[in-house]
Amino acid sequence: MFLKVFLLLLLLNLGASAEDSFIYNGFSSANLILDGIASITSNGLLEMTNTTLNMKGHAFRPKPFRFKSPTGKTLSFSTTFVFAIRSDISDLSGQGIAFVVSRTTDFSADTAPSQFLGLFTPKNNGNSSNHIFAIELDTLQNPEFRDINDNHVGIDINSLISNQSLPAGYYEDGTGSFQNLTLISGKPMQVWVDFDGDKMQINVTLSPMGMPKPIKPLLSDIVDLSSLILDNMYVGFSAADGPFRTHHYVLGWSFKMNGAPDPLDYKKLPELPAIKTNSKSKTLALWLPISLSLFLLLAVAATLLIVRRRAKYAEIHEDWEQEYGPHRFKYKVLYQATNGFKERELLGSGGFGRVYKGVLPDSNIELAVKKISHDSRQGMREFVAEIVSIGQLRHRNLVQLLGYCRRKGELILVYDFMPNGSLDKFLYDQTKPTLNWAQRFRIIKGVASGLLYLHEDWEQVVVHRDIKASNVLLDRELNGRLGDFGLARLYDRGTDPQTTHVVGTMGYLAPELTMNGKATTVTDVFAFGTFMLEVVCGRRPIMPHCVGEDLILVDWVYENFRRGLLIETMDPRLGDEYSVHEVELVLKLGLLCAHPVPASRPSMRQVMQILDGDVEMPELVPSSLSFNTLSLYQNVGFDNYLMSLTSSAGTITSGPTGR
Repeated sequence: MFLKVFLLLLLLNLGASAEDSFIYNGFSSANLILDGIASITSNGLLEMTNTTLNMKGHAFRPKPFRFKSPTGKTLSFSTTFVFAIRSDISDLSGQGIAFVVSRTTDFSADTAPSQFLGLFTPKNNGNSSNHIFAIELDTLQNPEFRDINDNHVGIDINSLISNQSLPAGYYEDGTGSFQNLTLISGKPMQVWVDFDGDKMQINVTLSPMGMPKPIKPLLSDIVDLSSLILDNMYVGFSAADGPFRTHHYVLGWSFKMNGAPDPLDYKKLPELPAIKTNSKSKTLALWLPISLSLFLLLAVAATLLIVRRRAKYAEIHEDWEQEYGPHRFKYKVLYQATNGFKERELLGSGGFGRVYKGVLPDSNIELAVKKISHDSRQGMREFVAEIVSIGQLRHRNLVQLLGYCRRKGELILVYDFMPNGSLDKFLYDQTKPTLNWAQRFRIIKGVASGLLYLHEDWEQVVVHRDIKASNVLLDRELNGRLGDFGLARLYDRGTDPQTTHVVGTMGYLAPELTMNGKATTVTDVFAFGTFMLEVVCGRRPIMPHCVGEDLILVDWVYENFRRGLLIETMDPRLGDEYSVHEVELVLKLGLLCAHPVPASRPSMRQVMQILDGDVEMPELVPSSLSFNTLSLYQNVGFDNYLMSLTSSAGTITSGPTGR
């Protein structure tokens, strides 16, 4: 009887592990689980993304493989596949593609930004409970994941912060010299991934399609996958498109447990779509013979005209641009996108330039194009500051800088287009609909999250120095994004920021800033506190026609708090649709952030914890506070500032706004 049971269990085990390999020379008849925007084309290409912006695609084998022996030992496996990445915009790409070994095929709950490749979210990135092993082929540099560049291969263990990564390429057999490969070239390339379960060694090899597998792998790492790998795991691919329209293709795929995968038959792989090209032919017809002397004269004259024309419209390139470098747009492209910078495309203007709506002609991507005034004395310095700072930042609540252009006398920045414009229009423009409390609360939390990223979560400390409602832009879903980094300053963690002259917008300036000129994260917190009060009260930080404590918003809210009338400061347009607890919480937190004593202000991490309900709001005792912001503003010409507001019908003059 025991022998029969043993034989039965043995047969069942053999049946369960009978399928230990597969090969797809094209995917026309492939049985795969597809989700997101992944699909199989008519000629058999596995198309993971189809240029739908900020979308993801997944493709997995429907049956899991047994990755562990009956004794619990992690088994070896190998795979090879051919892929290609093509972008509709030359030299620009969405996110990358990854080969994945996962405990699940269900990533439908993933709502993270596209840089997470459809595999993780900000909350679970790095969690050991993910049980995800991936080889990423990444075409964008995301500082939050410590990416080495925008063209790299990485080994990912439960996180997009790679265990090891190197620039894409291969080592030539014989010479051992390294040859670069450009992942977004649109050319098919082959990847081999080999895991040795005995040595716990991962080898990743890359080469152009059709070339024999290089002897030396691109990446080789010792990683103990025993805790990550479960008994049964799925294999597949995940890809994501980002801010630019990108196709991610897989042409063929072979996989095997405990052995080398069957080689792909390159002749059977499907063809990639033809690259669209614009061919221009020029025909020159000569009606009369021209003497040699006249021909030379015309040639010289034409050369002089071309040289003068190029000099007139020449773009400026300097060494610092190579170090920082978001994408550089050609002026001609931006000129066409904005219809020649016509007035009808104007979105807004400020003290530092004008902002136009643009649409890239080839891709229909909407842009906000900002031309910084050439006669601005600090225009170049602020332009460089914005390139250096926001050009490298990646956060869902920050306006993304897509690129820039420089011409003689013109400085141009290109941003994501925010269709709903700036927040101050919704607070003060009577033609705009009133934001309800839920929308305002979400905007406050979003801006707080972006500011926390600037202060604590990026590689350097970024002090924004101009936080205000007109610098908060709203996307299609009315999510708040902090923009305009023209006054931003960066410094390394642990160093002391240098004292500078006072910049910013009156009403948001911390009192100590008017005396020592030192902008810090604490002065940003003061401005954010004023911003919170402004959003709740629907009232500008300075009301030029008021007097006494009614003149300054912070002082006015404090005075009402002292009298027990805090809830009375709320914007009356909110009606009865609000949470008393949330309104009082934000008002008190705004007063705490705008505390006259800098050391008493919370950090942005504490602010987020309070807004999320993870930490109790500290008790504020009105009698222990003393707000008199007005008297401290006298140091920076406040009376003259009030006169300028009164003469302009009470509108607050702002800096560069209106993305």
